[in-house]
Amino acid sequence: MRSIRAAAVGAVTMSLALAATACGGGSSTGGGSNDSPKTLTYWASNQGASIEVDKKVLQPELEKFQKQTGIKVKLEVVPWSDLLNRILTATTSGQGPDVLNIGNTWSASLQATGALLPWDAKNFAKIGGKDRFVDSALGSTGAEGKDPAAVPLYSMAYALYYNKKIFADAGISQPPATWAELIADGKKISAKGKSVLGAEGGNVSENIHHTFVFAKQNGGDFFTADGKPDFTNDKVVAGVKQYVDLMAKDKVIPTGDAEYAQNQSVSDFAKGKQAMLLWQSASANLKSQGMSDSDYGIAPVPVQSGTPGTGTQVNSMVAGINLAVFKNTKNLDGATKFVKFMTSDDEQKILNTAYSSIPPVKTAQEDAAFNTPANSVLKNTLATSAAALPQVASESQFETTVGTAVKNLFADVAAGHAITTDSVKAELEKAQQQMPAA
Repeated sequence: MRSIRAAAVGAVTMSLALAATACGGGSSTGGGSNDSPKTLTYWASNQGASIEVDKKVLQPELEKFQKQTGIKVKLEVVPWSDLLNRILTATTSGQGPDVLNIGNTWSASLQATGALLPWDAKNFAKIGGKDRFVDSALGSTGAEGKDPAAVPLYSMAYALYYNKKIFADAGISQPPATWAELIADGKKISAKGKSVLGAEGGNVSENIHHTFVFAKQNGGDFFTADGKPDFTNDKVVAGVKQYVDLMAKDKVIPTGDAEYAQNQSVSDFAKGKQAMLLWQSASANLKSQGMSDSDYGIAPVPVQSGTPGTGTQVNSMVAGINLAVFKNTKNLDGATKFVKFMTSDDEQKILNTAYSSIPPVKTAQEDAAFNTPANSVLKNTLATSAAALPQVASESQFETTVGTAVKNLFADVAAGHAITTDSVKAELEKAQQQMPAA
């Protein structure tokens, strides 16, 4: 999902502990109805460079849907900083939308509230069938063994974006394939007076996305096979420390980035201030900030050695946005029609082109528009070397607690404090203690 800042741990824990009984202004039975067949309320996530950009992208499509169905869609684009808390409040208050975007990593957590419409075989049949969607996207739609809580809408993966001119000026002929190469390249880039690699050290979910990958590359998992938090195992600690050390020891991430939380690193890259950026499907964002496609290259995120793949060669989380329906909406048929519309081939091409994301619908993904060099890197990553974040009920608390622990570690680096294995383990221990009991 896109860069998401932390939701309050208390709100997350409280909301997930309660089964939702009324959402989307739905019926008192909680089973959905068609009492308001002519309107829908839709909460969209902020995918573009601004909320206004999203409105310009989405409103024409919603008007197209209205012409086709007679259903008016009331749009609200919700900032990522507010979205999770807004959703969790809606699961308990009964005041929420009919249809909404959710970060795919939240799927299992929100599924556990009981608030969302399950996408069983009957519901999938209404939108053309489950087999229309690629497997990697379906893997982030809810807990294993349960009907999905949402339907894939946009797929994204992390890539390494690099400034061609800065690389050429530093005498670097190709992007780094390993972290050791990136650190070595960083010394050449620093010698030319440029920052090396951007990061969002104050952004809780960006921290999770990267430390998940670093843990995987060190052979670690944040949860045991039976879904229990295991944040302090040696391999996870090593992965988290390696990521923080890009600032603390290797000096490739500027200490000022410890405070970044609102996509400032993307702006730094777009303005030519830094040489590299690790980001999800950034092309549209960079273009909106005036950076030409010809100014940068795109490569897979580095690994420890060799080439990206499975296991310790994972180099991205499966990023993306899912579309969910509150199960007691007052326009159940209309909500289903809207999901069908948004995941149709035509709309998938329009929307994913606008956001430089990848369609999770197989036939749309095969369109020539998504065969650019940039998209080839992203599609290959999703197909071969990306892994889904843990699909457990406590996933959103995991994002908050561990992401905050990493934020604290970056703040310590910026304040001049040494980062040791013990200090990393201590922060992760505090994070684990904040997790709900199994």
